[in-house]
Amino acid sequence: MIKVSDHAKEKAIQLMTEDGFKPFDDYIRVGVKSGGCSGLEYVLKFDNQKDDSDQVFEDNGIKIIIDKKSVLYLAGTVLEFSGGLNGKGFVFNNPNANRTCGCGESFSL
Repeated sequence: MIKVSDHAKEKAIQLMTEDGFKPFDDYIRVGVKSGGCSGLEYVLKFDNQKDDSDQVFEDNGIKIIIDKKSVLYLAGTVLEFSGGLNGKGFVFNNPNANRTCGCGESFSL
């Protein structure tokens, strides 16, 4: 469902630990909501609880939870981490996005 690059895994482990989460027990919650300059925007946060409506995926040792309504938007996405000159943070490489904004935080289908 969602793949996690090696660099994203390293940063997730580091940031989750710094925020008091357990990287191999807790989750990265990923979703999509209305907004942003392209119509839809990504949501990413750490979480130690999951809802009955969440779907759980695991890749590269990282557990990811996605709410049911976001699953179709994120199929095949690769979570990466960029530390380049244009900014630092998690990046969604989403093959379903037809258009993305300049910052890469929003998209449309």
